[in-house]
Amino acid sequence: MHHHVEAFLAYVERERNYSGHTVAAYGRDLRMFDEFVSELSGGPGWDPAAVDRGTIRLYLGALLDRGYARRTVARRLACLRSFFKYLRRQHIVTVVPLSGMPSPRLERRLPRFLDERTMERLMERPDAATSEGCRDAAILEVLYSTGIRLGELLGLRAADVDGEGETMKVTGKGRKQRIVPYGRAAGRALEMYLHVRGELAMRGAADPGTLFVSNRGKAMSPKGVNRIVARYVGAVSDIDRKSPHLIRHTTATHLLNRGADLQAVRELLGHVSLSTTQVYTHVSVERLQRLYAQAHPRAVEEAPTSTKENAYGDQVHRTPVPRKARAARPRPRNSGKT
Repeated sequence: MHHHVEAFLAYVERERNYSGHTVAAYGRDLRMFDEFVSELSGGPGWDPAAVDRGTIRLYLGALLDRGYARRTVARRLACLRSFFKYLRRQHIVTVVPLSGMPSPRLERRLPRFLDERTMERLMERPDAATSEGCRDAAILEVLYSTGIRLGELLGLRAADVDGEGETMKVTGKGRKQRIVPYGRAAGRALEMYLHVRGELAMRGAADPGTLFVSNRGKAMSPKGVNRIVARYVGAVSDIDRKSPHLIRHTTATHLLNRGADLQAVRELLGHVSLSTTQVYTHVSVERLQRLYAQAHPRAVEEAPTSTKENAYGDQVHRTPVPRKARAARPRPRNSGKT
């Protein structure tokens, strides 16, 4: 790999505090670009200053020819933009070749989520009579109650949970920490799990220290949590993607559907930009119909009544409608005759 690429990856990991997953994704993207430019220039020792917009366009065309999705191409161009900005700050290049170059237009996809009844059935699935069932119930309740990411869940330690204040300290992207509240159902599930956690931890060589441990007494892995969530979600729904992120989408959607403030949801989820949270402002058809029926003056038509008060009123809002004025009957003039 090019030595400038290695320096950039070390920079985003140590100084920018990017997560291991992000650093690994940057590494994969830049490794592909390194291979492309090396092949184009005829050797691995290519000069970053020689990379211009024409080179970027050739690379973009190669990605599209290989059948990569637009979202993948946009992510790799964003990675290159960050890489060349870093090189400019290090005075290795004078211009960023991607400046002003638009990313591929992405289709706007609404996040999938589960309805409230399905989530109720989901939470009833774990068997609280077993230590594994208590752990699974706590994982599901914490994910749904807080909307935290998978990596944030795996990074939790027992000391991060404040049972009295019903909050937990979560370490998110960029190793930024935030305090997240959780509900009483999650609190009960956590309390039950902490009673049996020691039993699970004793199955391993040593206590891993993380809040959630596997059946072998080790720290839970991403694959292990994904497997747990997929099993329980699959028992109550036939939705395609059965992942912890589905529950995160569900949490945000349910909060907003019940009137939560958008800014509060942003802070709960740990989003840097409010525009990221706005994707959850979609509403279900059922809620949209309910709100429409409550708000629109012509949505519901009431049965007419026979009362005199309503005979000349609007049947929905009972606002009086003026009657047509009757033609005045001319009075006979007094002729003086009796």
